[in-house]
Amino acid sequence: MRARLSRVGLLVGVAVLIALAPASNGYGQRRALPGNSCRLEAVGAGKISAIVDGRSFLLDDGREVRLPGIEVPLPPVAGETGPRAEAGNAAREALASMVAGEVVELRAAGRVSDRYSRILAHAYYTHQGIQRSAAHELLAKGFARVSSEAGECAVDLLAGERPARESKLGLWAEPYYAIVGAERFTDLLAERGHFTVVEGKVLSVRESGGTIYMNFGRRWSEALTVTISKRNERNFAAAGLDPKRLENRRVRVRGWIEERNGPRIEALRPEQIEIAER
Repeated sequence: MRARLSRVGLLVGVAVLIALAPASNGYGQRRALPGNSCRLEAVGAGKISAIVDGRSFLLDDGREVRLPGIEVPLPPVAGETGPRAEAGNAAREALASMVAGEVVELRAAGRVSDRYSRILAHAYYTHQGIQRSAAHELLAKGFARVSSEAGECAVDLLAGERPARESKLGLWAEPYYAIVGAERFTDLLAERGHFTVVEGKVLSVRESGGTIYMNFGRRWSEALTVTISKRNERNFAAAGLDPKRLENRRVRVRGWIEERNGPRIEALRPEQIEIAER
């Protein structure tokens, strides 16, 4: 486990976008995603009958599939309008343009279903004779972001996200989707309850009551604080992200914004933090 995390930490900062590996035939055969850090096993196939949202769809046999390792804007509820509603519709339309009505091969790493009995698997479809990953295409076109639970696939998924983010493709061009500054108190609070990517300089690292606090402001309640449980510290250190060594470093953090005497993100996994310095 430690070796795997170390590999992720070392590669996150230097990963580059690599073309998708060709398809594998036969269920049970393991194939690698770009960069060879993400080993997947074919777990089935099916024809898509309906698109649920920007990362979920139904197969013609009734099974629901959710693409793992990415986050997309949620579809709007009835009567909802505004930028977030438009983003949810745009993400759904992007996925539909790729795979609606297609036969896809499903490949998974780790657990294959969630608590709602949805299949968690990457979907591969063929376009112009080339097999493509729907999740990677969404990232490359700027309609998805790497989630805080990308696991061993983080290196490859982050490599797919980076060019779109830096070129402001797709939703990255919209102000509400862009990276939020860790010192921008009002903007952070506006993201409460939402998955957000935040960037800034770690001004101090403190430990109290079994929790490590990474503070991005001189007044911790007026800027982002990232919390890491002391029991998880060894995982971050093994990935080259020892929290105590991040002081005065510029980092990029992804996760869900909470408000606890100021905006916070709880970091449970090393892939949630990237060194952002160039």
